Amino acid sequence: METTIKSTKDKILNLLKREVVLSVNELTELLDITHMAVRKHLTVLEKDGLIVTNEVKQPMGRPMLTYSLSDKAEILFPKNYEGISIEFLQDIRELYGEEAVQRLFDKRQDRMTKEYDMRMHNKTASEKVSEMVKIQNEKGYMAGFSQVNNNTFEIVEYNCPILSVAREFKTACHCETDMLKDVLEANTITRTCCRTDGDNFCKFVVKFDAIVQHSTTQ
Repeated sequence: METTIKSTKDKILNLLKREVVLSVNELTELLDITHMAVRKHLTVLEKDGLIVTNEVKQPMGRPMLTYSLSDKAEILFPKNYEGISIEFLQDIRELYGEEAVQRLFDKRQDRMTKEYDMRMHNKTASEKVSEMVKIQNEKGYMAGFSQVNNNTFEIVEYNCPILSVAREFKTACHCETDMLKDVLEANTITRTCCRTDGDNFCKFVVKFDAIVQHSTTQ
């Protein structure tokens, strides 16, 4: 993720956003600081209502404490609705039907595709995926990617700026998947995880026919 994290508390919140649930030992290892320092920050975050504590029973000994983000913490992460209003979309559906809502999302998809296409010129497949992740981070998606093999990549989005809209209008997810396929010029893109289905993040498997090398055309 391309973002600047200034404090240890911010790092803890960011890690919990990504990993969902972590223990003190896991946070200590990820942050490379002492148990005491981690517990001090967790105490403050819990007092501020940004995290919740859960007990996990162990086969032997005392239960282990784990930590996760509270609903209140969600407001700290980007929420870029790009002018989409749930109430407005509901009114359009009521007045003009589901088809009118679909046309709006199709129009948005077309606009985004044209905008992002301009940033994909003369790039290899891996560079396109990297640039797409950069674009999504600019939009607040907390995205990252990894290369599975020569022709396959995984894109993960840990935050959804339009989650409330997508939960009400599932077509938003379908349009995003189609947009990614068009912009990346991928052979196939499969959404394997989705926040609207109850998953903790959205994941896309991107497959290309062949890795495209740099073009020499002017």
